[in-house]
Amino acid sequence: MTVLPFSVILRIIARLNYSVGEKMGLMDIKSGRDVPNEINVIIEIPMHGEPVKYEVNKETGALFVDRFMTTAMFYPTNYGYVPKTLSEDGDPVDVLVVTPVPLISGAVIPCRVVGMLKMTDEAGVDTKVLAVPTSKLSKMYDHVKTYEDLPHPLLLSIEHFFQHYKDLEEGKWVKVDGWQGPDAARNEIISSVARFEQDQ
Repeated sequence: MTVLPFSVILRIIARLNYSVGEKMGLMDIKSGRDVPNEINVIIEIPMHGEPVKYEVNKETGALFVDRFMTTAMFYPTNYGYVPKTLSEDGDPVDVLVVTPVPLISGAVIPCRVVGMLKMTDEAGVDTKVLAVPTSKLSKMYDHVKTYEDLPHPLLLSIEHFFQHYKDLEEGKWVKVDGWQGPDAARNEIISSVARFEQDQ
C-alpha cells in the first residue's frame, strides 16, 4: 500500500476545495443531523484550559478573547454552543461537552443531549445544555442517557465552577438553580432553533 506524504495530501485537499469554489466556515455549520437528539457543538473553550473566556463572533466566525477570568478556575468540561440557535439571552445555546480529553477551540463535535443546568445571573436566565459525544465518536458514553448517569463529582464540579467563576468580577453573579433532564434540554434546543429561524 502506498502512503502519500502529508504535504501531497494537503495539496490534493486544497485543489478539491478550489475546484468546488466554496469555503466552509463555522457560519455554515448546521445545528445538527437530528436536532434535538443529535446536535453539533462548536467548541469555544477546552476542558481544563487556561482561564480565558473565548467566544466565536457569530457574525464573522472568528474566535475572540472575551475576557480573562479573574478567578483561578478552569472549565470542568469543554464549552461551546449549538450553531443556528438563539437562546432567551440573545446568544446561541451554550453546551458543556463531557469528553475523555480536551478538545481544541473551533472544533465541531456531534453530541447527544443528556441534561441541562439551569442558572440565573446578573443578565437573567442562563442555561447550559449538558452533552456527550455521539456513539459514532465514542462508545464510552453509550450508557449515559441522562445527566444522572455521569459521575456525581463531575456534576458537583460543574455546579461549583458556575457558582463561583464570576466571583471576582464586579457587578456579576450566578445562582445555580439545579439540573434538568434531557427532555428539558431538547425543548430548550427546539425553541432556540425556532427563535433563530424567526430572527432571520
